[in-house]
Amino acid sequence: MKRTIKAIHKAVYEPIGNLVTYRAMPTEAVPMNAIDPFIFLNHHGYQEYLPMNGGLPFGPHPHRGFETVTFILAGDLTHKDSSGANSIIKEGGVQWMTAGSGLIHAEVSSEAFKIQGGPLEILQLWVNLPAQFKLTKPKYTGLQKEAIPSIASDNGKVILHPVSGLWNGVKAPFEPLTDIHLSWIEFSEGGSINFSISSLQNIFFYVVKGEVNVNGTDAGMHHLVQLNNEGEELAVTGNTEAVILFGYATPFNEPFAAYGPFVMNSREEIMNAFDEYNNGAFGRAEDLN
Repeated sequence: MKRTIKAIHKAVYEPIGNLVTYRAMPTEAVPMNAIDPFIFLNHHGYQEYLPMNGGLPFGPHPHRGFETVTFILAGDLTHKDSSGANSIIKEGGVQWMTAGSGLIHAEVSSEAFKIQGGPLEILQLWVNLPAQFKLTKPKYTGLQKEAIPSIASDNGKVILHPVSGLWNGVKAPFEPLTDIHLSWIEFSEGGSINFSISSLQNIFFYVVKGEVNVNGTDAGMHHLVQLNNEGEELAVTGNTEAVILFGYATPFNEPFAAYGPFVMNSREEIMNAFDEYNNGAFGRAEDLN
């Protein structure tokens, strides 16, 4: 039985300074916990930066209670955090940060990018953590393009890049704490791929560029496709050259509380997070400048 489509939502254009940004969720139409455990997606770019630019604006800021997964489709991203992690991930690479009990991190452009300029396009997805892992030890992993497999199907007209989970027998390089399956998928025009996903799992589906057909319904660039849970079969075809961010996971179905950079299970836990951050428990922001 095919999955049915609940709604298709256009991402909201909300630039951050001079950074082109489309927020796919949360929006007025898609609450933060509507596709549990996928809770937030910002699509930065595509845009061209001139030489001698200021780069990305995401200086030191805290997080607790969830994970960030960042896909660098063009340009680069420098990550620094209060656990001591430090890396520059380039086009085609992915960063996975488990904020857990709390840390401070900065996401900025490399010095080379700020000097030279160039194209930039980045996706950042937030994935919730269940209560048992909310206060787990923070962890960061950054992988370059070469470390992420490519799985070709439909005579090479579809290329799937597995990030976490098991895809067509290929184990993805990131190992999340829960059953988060994530990938990004490239389509040539006419390329098709089929999935069978348990109706007990929620699907995350965002069209980064181009246009695709999902179980008979077209969806274009900057659209979030929200699927119902009835049925298991999903057929996706590229109407044009296209890229999608695709994932699925078992929902936690837990109490949900979020405010600013913290995602917890109760308002009291949010207030505790602010208190601990203000008391220095997450580290020092000045160390990341």
